[in-house]
Amino acid sequence: MLRDTAAFLQFIDYFFVVFHTALILFNLLGWIWKPTRKAHLIVISLTFASWGILGIWYGWGYCPLTDWHWDILYQLGEKSLPNSYISYLVQRILDLHLPDLTVDIMTLGLALLALTASVKVNFLNKS
Repeated sequence: MLRDTAAFLQFIDYFFVVFHTALILFNLLGWIWKPTRKAHLIVISLTFASWGILGIWYGWGYCPLTDWHWDILYQLGEKSLPNSYISYLVQRILDLHLPDLTVDIMTLGLALLALTASVKVNFLNKS
């Protein structure tokens, strides 16, 4: 069956890297372009809801995309994954190993800035 092959798992791994990275970039920058502002506010609100509400049961910062990607990576034989998807991306793409706390603070800080910008351009900007 195709689903059980290493090639399929590798494809899904690449899909998650591309899709999840694009989603992260949209969360950070989607408020800038006027046609995407409402969608951005929805998506970043869902991200914070996942981190906080689902985080009650699964741990602070929980993301289902990360959970699903980790399942694929474990099936591919990956053994030592970081707690944070951002840490994983920084390690995989840039080959940098930053302290978890540094990554978590930067992730939360940038996400809060993006949420603040989104609220401002969606509700306080009349242009």
